[in-house]
Amino acid sequence: MDYIKKKLALLSTKPGCYLMKNKDGNIIYVGKAKNLKNRVSSYFRGAHNYKTTKLVSEIVDFDYITVNSEKESLILENNLIKKHNPKYNILLKDDKTYPYIEVINKDIPEVRVVRTLNKKKNQKYLFGPYPNVGAARKVVELINRVFKTKKCSSLPKKECLYYHIHECLGYCIHKIDKDTMQKMKDDIIRFLNGDVKLVKEEISNKMQKYSDSLEFEKALEMKELLSYIDETLTKQQVEIKELHDIDCFGVYYDELYITIQVFFIRGAKIVESYYKILPLIDDIDETIESFIANFYHNKKVPKEILVPITGTESLESFLNTTVRKPLRGEKANLVKLASSNAKINQETKLELIKKDEKRTIEANEALRQLLNMDKLDRIELFDNSNLFGTNCVSGMVVFINGRKEKSEYRKYKVSFEKNDDYGAMKEVIYRRYFRVLKDDLVRPDLVIVDGGLGQIKVAKDIIDSLNMNIKVVGLKKNNHHATEALIDLENVYPVEKRSDLFNYLETMQNEVHNYAISYHKNLRSKSALTSVLDKISGIGDKRKKELLKKFKTVSNLQNATIEQLEEILPSKVAFSLHETLKNYTNN
Repeated sequence: MDYIKKKLALLSTKPGCYLMKNKDGNIIYVGKAKNLKNRVSSYFRGAHNYKTTKLVSEIVDFDYITVNSEKESLILENNLIKKHNPKYNILLKDDKTYPYIEVINKDIPEVRVVRTLNKKKNQKYLFGPYPNVGAARKVVELINRVFKTKKCSSLPKKECLYYHIHECLGYCIHKIDKDTMQKMKDDIIRFLNGDVKLVKEEISNKMQKYSDSLEFEKALEMKELLSYIDETLTKQQVEIKELHDIDCFGVYYDELYITIQVFFIRGAKIVESYYKILPLIDDIDETIESFIANFYHNKKVPKEILVPITGTESLESFLNTTVRKPLRGEKANLVKLASSNAKINQETKLELIKKDEKRTIEANEALRQLLNMDKLDRIELFDNSNLFGTNCVSGMVVFINGRKEKSEYRKYKVSFEKNDDYGAMKEVIYRRYFRVLKDDLVRPDLVIVDGGLGQIKVAKDIIDSLNMNIKVVGLKKNNHHATEALIDLENVYPVEKRSDLFNYLETMQNEVHNYAISYHKNLRSKSALTSVLDKISGIGDKRKKELLKKFKTVSNLQNATIEQLEEILPSKVAFSLHETLKNYTNN
């Protein structure tokens, strides 16, 4: 603590970012401050809530970087969090992905649902977010019916079903003039921006026209289309005049938690509502600002953002959009509504949060105490899978602070084809931790193998040979294949059945087992598919790769129609493959 005090005395009063470190030198929290000296010093004086106290108990050192402005500190903080992924900042990240609708900017308009956004995409042609992928697909289906857009991935040689049911203009057999295509594209964009009035008027006029000419079937079709539009696009109307995209943030907090709520307003309608409950570690305004800055990573930034805090200049500059706290009027009421929703969600979900922490964070802490470890942030688990020595694989899953971290999972295909669990474990452990050393990746505090003393010894020997000080344990099972204890080369650590720790270990065991089995099944299915394709004349390496990429498994290929196969294969080859698969059984 004397070392910390000396560093605090030398701190600058300029704005900047600070990086809190634990005893292993790992960065566990990144924050920003208008005044570095005041903000960092506040962690080490006075009383704090449980969450902040837990953070402070792990801090043994800190670094800091000064900048010239609050905007620069926000940019730096954002970049440092992405680079170091500190465990306490992970809680501030929005882990939800949203579906958007993209209008493909080509000669022939296409509309599709996308999730992954990148900066290369023209934001002008992206619309959303939508409540879920089902809602987005429903809107795309509506657009396809109303505007008769192109739906095929390529232009086939003859018209498809959509042309015959009047949901496509037949781009494959008719040349449509550029003006018509441009008008269609403009109308689709206007429609997705919330202006449905012109489209509904046009459909109403057609309905009247068909009715007057006694074409009642077509008139009924137009009436059903109007009803479908109303059903699909009926959302909560908000009392604002602007049709541009607006995101509205509200907030509620108590001593331990803060809830941030966001409304997505598109075309003067609330199309989605989302909230996140976070442990309150930092200053409230700093927490809100940092969350919003991180929130828009890989998301489309709207034209306007409404927030419950003042001093938004750095956020506005960072996001390159209008960010403000409305003081009166309907937009101020929207912020209040978002904040009241945040309060409701925090109060109603609090018990669930506590149960979740008991199941994860507290169970992880119980495991740390059972194994008598100084810290336990990251656990890596391994399991092998094979069938009579074929398609030997291993899976690694990762738990960080009691929670699954699926982005860190890894699959390993073992280099030999024989039933040798020890040899497989030896190879996979070496490949994993040689890579950790080589690329300076984050080291786990604990390695768990789904096996007995033999596998523990193999894993420990490899890790020791790499001069890595990582504890290795195994899961000891009873006669019913249920976990009853943890073991290492010297000790047995009994686990009380049906305790939170028991459930935690069982969750980890099932996760790694299912992950390895799933990978093994996929490889077997892919091998079977390759074997089938090798028997068909006319399918060479190039076509085989295309089929594998598109269908992936034998069952998917068996369910494919001849028309779908013809997208890759000539008609005769597609027919031959289709007939072969009719009587194929994957044993």
